[in-house]
Amino acid sequence: MPNIQVLYEDNHIIIVNKRVSDIVQGDKTGDVTLKDDVADYIKVKYNKPGNVFVGVAHRLDRPVSGAVVFAKTSKALTRLNKMFAEKDVHKFYWAVVKNKPQITSGTLTHYIARNTKINKSFAYEKEVANSKIAILDYKTIASIDNYYLLEVELKTGRHHQIRCQLAKINCPIKGDLKYGFNRSNKNAGISLHARKISFIHPVKKDLLTVIAPTPDDVIWNEFNKVLG
Repeated sequence: MPNIQVLYEDNHIIIVNKRVSDIVQGDKTGDVTLKDDVADYIKVKYNKPGNVFVGVAHRLDRPVSGAVVFAKTSKALTRLNKMFAEKDVHKFYWAVVKNKPQITSGTLTHYIARNTKINKSFAYEKEVANSKIAILDYKTIASIDNYYLLEVELKTGRHHQIRCQLAKINCPIKGDLKYGFNRSNKNAGISLHARKISFIHPVKKDLLTVIAPTPDDVIWNEFNKVLG
């Protein structure tokens, strides 16, 4: 049985807590994916012969942890894809940053342009060529000796959006060398966690809210103590 943490499961969807090292869907590395692990988990748990259907409804960057939703049927996947596209899924993230935001809470609106050659996005105050509007809400919810914990609600889904926008206000995420943090995390990830996801179940039609426990490391554990 693959070592995955299942946060929610029924006949239609499965939500798992992604680890920092997991990759959601295949890329040029050829590494085993979280999708593969979920398929193996279903295959073993339910003793299913042949191929198992697992649909990827959305993705998290490899260095990010937290809740990821997969569909177990094509009908659920079609409906989830529509919900994500129409922004009917509410996604909340926790981000650990070194610098205190100048404003404790607020809305960030930028225009983000992606440079595919270096796999990095850049945030601008005004629209530039090939840019897309990026909006998020944030609030500072805790602090410890050297770090601040921000809760972020995504309003749009752009490439590296949270990483890019927080760096733009001089709050790069802990461990995120690509966006200006000064040193890496020991696990090679970044301290950005998809904490909560909330949506109307695509088949059952009731409200589903799932919270993903944070990774087990010193900084996250300290913040959890502060938050009680």
